[in-house]
Amino acid sequence: MLRFVGGLIRPYRSTLAVILLCMLVETAMSLATPWPLKIILDNVIGDHKLTPWLHHLLHPMLERGDKLHVAALAAVALVLIAIVGSAASYIDNYYTESVGQWVAHDLRMRLYQHLQRLSLRYYSTHETGTILSTLTADIQTIQGFASSSTLSILVDLLTILCMLGLMFWLNWDFTLIAVAVTPFLLLFVSRFKKAVKKATHEVRKEQSAILAVAQQDLESIQVVKAFGQEKVEEKLLFDVSEATVGAALKARSIKALLSPVVNITVALCTAVVLWRGAALILAGSMTIGELTVYLAYLAKFFKPVKDLATTTNAVAQAAVGAERIRSILDTDAVIPENPDGLEPETLAGEIEFDHIAFGYDADNPILTDLNLKIKPGQFVGIVGPTGAGKSTVVSLIPRFYDVQSGTVHIDGHDVREYKLKPLRDQIGYVLQDTVLFRGTILENIAFGRPDATKDEIIAAAKLANAHDFIMAMPNGYDTLVGDRGSTLSGGQRQRIGIARVMVRNSPILLLDEPTAALDSESEKLVIDALEKLMKGKTVIAIAHRLSTIRDADQIVVIAGGVVAESGTHDELMAKNGLYADLHRTQFDAGSDKVESPQPQEQ
Repeated sequence: MLRFVGGLIRPYRSTLAVILLCMLVETAMSLATPWPLKIILDNVIGDHKLTPWLHHLLHPMLERGDKLHVAALAAVALVLIAIVGSAASYIDNYYTESVGQWVAHDLRMRLYQHLQRLSLRYYSTHETGTILSTLTADIQTIQGFASSSTLSILVDLLTILCMLGLMFWLNWDFTLIAVAVTPFLLLFVSRFKKAVKKATHEVRKEQSAILAVAQQDLESIQVVKAFGQEKVEEKLLFDVSEATVGAALKARSIKALLSPVVNITVALCTAVVLWRGAALILAGSMTIGELTVYLAYLAKFFKPVKDLATTTNAVAQAAVGAERIRSILDTDAVIPENPDGLEPETLAGEIEFDHIAFGYDADNPILTDLNLKIKPGQFVGIVGPTGAGKSTVVSLIPRFYDVQSGTVHIDGHDVREYKLKPLRDQIGYVLQDTVLFRGTILENIAFGRPDATKDEIIAAAKLANAHDFIMAMPNGYDTLVGDRGSTLSGGQRQRIGIARVMVRNSPILLLDEPTAALDSESEKLVIDALEKLMKGKTVIAIAHRLSTIRDADQIVVIAGGVVAESGTHDELMAKNGLYADLHRTQFDAGSDKVESPQPQEQ
């Protein structure tokens, strides 16, 4: 974990040097603070001799017997010590926060960039809420540790060494008391650390569960309300929240032991020093000022020891945060890319699946030996039973997943030979439910091609039958849409999605049941827009409503992990096989009302 954090703060070495210097100045001023009081007690009020180095500095005043001048000098020194220490503290705090913020920014972007590169396989097995928790709370933990705790540990160690040196110089036998206790205190802290880390891990786990439950509920709030399941969702959140409270209280019960143990240790040492110091003062072997300085140093000595002990909490939290962050960064579910890969300018759109085998779980293949060839400019429909792998086939073309065996070719090249972004730039997508992003309609249409002009965007919207309803909105193309486009109807979202693909003008078009969830009126408008979009492109359409692919150049039926049938609509109906069965099922159920009944299909 320390190596991980060290790598994060390394780019800010110069700023860290300034922070360290300021911390050392603060420490020096802290060490100097008791000395003006000692001078007042021993050399102004009392008649003891000054420490040699102070006597050499102040002897002109003392020779004249002007003790008030010495007192004034001591008072001024106290104020100067406070001013210098405060200035160093201000600079230290500002630059510490600066380093922390930039470390958090760097780590956040590094983690987010890695998340962007992960394949969809990773997201199918990990909750979004847990990922968001790592992206926020865990990074904040690392931010706090990287900015302050790392340097604080170093300064505390230096402070302890300086204190020990001064305390041995003032009174070596008293110092042995503190030194004798310290190893036992550090042993307690080291054994305490494991329990704190385990408890902290449980707290972070439960906190992630809260975020996951809340996110799932809020993203599906319409369904929750429709089924009247608000109380069920509240109970789910109550359970995970209650578990978080239990974990947090258990962690606090462990962490709370530390401060009392340190405080009792400090009190015992201080009591011994007071008892022994009083005896030495009465015997004339020690001055009140010396005892005062020593007691101040003893308190200051145990403060960094206590800080090091309580840093156990920060270390444990940072260690847990680092583990969760690195569990994502170390994930190798990344689609590999050849840096010297091909960058196609415009693909012709010839696609071939050659003996493809694939499964989201290696032990449960979905496709076993799929072979399919699509010519440039063809309109191909894909049908099959639920779970047959229709969407999987489409996902292999842009390399959302990589095949386990076999090859997917585009224009004669293995898709793995292409660079990912240039490849995906050649492919347009219209899905069953178009996802819109928070922003304006203009920004959403231009999402796939940010450099598109407003005229190009408007032209695409007109072709997609979206221009009229956009202009009817309060701010036209500058109208803000809600989260995921919740303020628009399904048909409106689909037409904006089609406009987004039109402005992109990709030669390959993938349609995944784009009209399945629409009413008849919206379906008609969307189909009209799709027909304009499909002209001159290689189109692969996954169809639930068989009427939408009746005029396809080729209809492919996938079943059992292979291409079970292929041909035109009339050819497949004549075969009276699986496609004919699917068609009759839809027709008899009355779900394919767009088509006119054919005598041979009855």
